[in-house]
Amino acid sequence: MLLCMLLLLHSEMAHAATYTVGGPGGWTFNVSGWPRGKRFRAGDILVFNYSPAAHNVVAVNKVGYNTCTAPRGSKVYQTGKDRIKLVKGQNFFICTFTGHCQSGMKIAVNAV
Repeated sequence: MLLCMLLLLHSEMAHAATYTVGGPGGWTFNVSGWPRGKRFRAGDILVFNYSPAAHNVVAVNKVGYNTCTAPRGSKVYQTGKDRIKLVKGQNFFICTFTGHCQSGMKIAVNAV
C-alpha cells in the first residue's frame, strides 16, 4: 500500500510543470493573453517575477478578476519572486497597484 502511494505521489510530481508568467519579461502590463495556447494542470507552478516596489500578485475570484478588485481575504503575494501552485479549475491573479489590472496586469488560468 505504501509503495502504491509513493508511486502515485511521484507520478503526480513528475507531471507538474513550472511556468514563468509573462515569459522573460515577467509579470508586467499586458500579460492577460499570456496563458493562451498553454495547457495547465492542477499542481503546476506559476512563477511571478517582478519588482515588489512596483507590483504585487493577488489571487482573486472571477468577480475580482473582472472588476480588478481584491475581495476581502484575498491572498496577496509581494516578494517579487512568487511561486504559486495552481488548483484544479479557474485560477485568477491581478496586480492591485492603481491602474495596473486595468492595463492588462491580470491573468486567468484554467487548470485541469
